[in-house]
Amino acid sequence: MRIIVVGYGRVGARTARVLAEEGYDVIVVDTDREKVDRARETGLTVIHGDGADESVLQEAGIADADAIGGLTGDVAVNHEICLLGQESDCRTVLRISEDVSTEKYEEYAAAADDVIYPQRLGAAGAKTALLGGSLNAIGDLTEALQLTTVAVDDDAPIVGQRVSEVELPETARLYAHGHEREPMTIPLPTTTIEAGDRLALVIERDAVDEVTSILLGE
Repeated sequence: MRIIVVGYGRVGARTARVLAEEGYDVIVVDTDREKVDRARETGLTVIHGDGADESVLQEAGIADADAIGGLTGDVAVNHEICLLGQESDCRTVLRISEDVSTEKYEEYAAAADDVIYPQRLGAAGAKTALLGGSLNAIGDLTEALQLTTVAVDDDAPIVGQRVSEVELPETARLYAHGHEREPMTIPLPTTTIEAGDRLALVIERDAVDEVTSILLGE
């Protein structure tokens, strides 16, 4: 799986390193020569250039990429990156800030398969978004526990249930919830789960399959 990470700041650097350590083919793009050199020192493949420039992304191999993340600190640039990613038919992830207006959010989000708020989930959220899928481990807490996000499908058995009604085993805890395209927060017991929502849980590794079945019916 080839993943292009545009922007090697705090979020982009951590995201790229984690994905590379897990065996993914990662290409970093950044305009800052110092960041480019730093990324190369870690063994990453790096392109020095503007990720919003189509020729630069072609050099990075976007034609064969599975996903691209616009993870720079400039949301307008990230938007342009995702538009180019759409043209190449790869998964697009856009880094955004919480002070973006609703109107601009809708415009930017339309160009991305997923939107992340670094203030909340940082590199862990970026990694999950780039890999896609309905269930992804986004962090290892201990040898036995992992931090996991779940995307609720239309036919998931928990759709329509309140958070307090979701019966999980002792091996799992639900700690955050977000309606579609909204930031994740600590849910109230009366929060109703809808299709398209995201849930964040801490799960014992051996219980992942059981919890997936309860939440998604798989």
